[in-house]
Amino acid sequence: MGLSIYNIKKWAKMFAGKSVLHVNQSMGQAFTVGELKGYFNDLTQKVLMQPEYVDSSEFPTVKTEQGEDILFPVAIFQYALGCWDLYQLNNDKRYEKKFIACADWALKMQEPNGGWNNFFFAYPKNPYGAMAQGEATSVLVRAWSITKEDKYMVAAKRAVDFMLESVEDGGTSQYKENGLVLLEYTHLPAVLNGWVFSVFGLYDLCIVCDEEKYKDALDKTLRTLEKTMPKFDCGYWSNYDLDNHIASPFYHHLHVAQMNALACITGNDLYREYSSKWRKEEENRFKKFRATLVKGYQKIRN
Repeated sequence: MGLSIYNIKKWAKMFAGKSVLHVNQSMGQAFTVGELKGYFNDLTQKVLMQPEYVDSSEFPTVKTEQGEDILFPVAIFQYALGCWDLYQLNNDKRYEKKFIACADWALKMQEPNGGWNNFFFAYPKNPYGAMAQGEATSVLVRAWSITKEDKYMVAAKRAVDFMLESVEDGGTSQYKENGLVLLEYTHLPAVLNGWVFSVFGLYDLCIVCDEEKYKDALDKTLRTLEKTMPKFDCGYWSNYDLDNHIASPFYHHLHVAQMNALACITGNDLYREYSSKWRKEEENRFKKFRATLVKGYQKIRN
């Protein structure tokens, strides 16, 4: 990523709490285990910071390093999930309408292979990612739940089928040693938050779809994640990925919430222990300062 004017501005906005890409994502306010009432993480600020899109036919854009405004699939899926939660919390039909519009955009942009070209602007040779597939699935199954229109369920299954294809076969999954890793970036080491968001999508599909292949995949990737968790801990903070890049304060806070959500849906105390450990480290000013310094050094070095 390196040091550039673009990245300096992006990091400054993130630390100032003004980046819509890095809003506070604690546990979802309407999240309910085993149901689609709310999403796992609170994405409502994605919407509240960009209210102009709610009553418009347009969708939120993301600015690239070259200064181009693009429609980034993950950003739209997260906006949709923020609208979903606001609809659950306020019963405001405007949010429901915008949520369905985002789901329809997902249908339109889904490729024949079931994927979304998520990284066309950054990694054209590796455009797909499990996180995009998982978050799109979470959107689509919720659209199905309120419309009962088969097109959303068909698209959700296609999304997960593609996500579970191996990287070697063009998909976004890594199969090794009887394990299953869901890759946010198919050409890079596993990213913790992306893996977990992918799990959330698979979990959501399993709530409404009783097919064994999806339940088996969910069980396999959760067992793999459980075994891998120690590698995402650097001793005093969480790691962003398996390449030992330390998490920024934003991603560390997200990890805390994600671990809490995983503990709720799996009943596995391991995730609760990591959530508690990382929360305490987040509250420790020395450890937070140390992690921030290390993260800054890694950003500049890379």
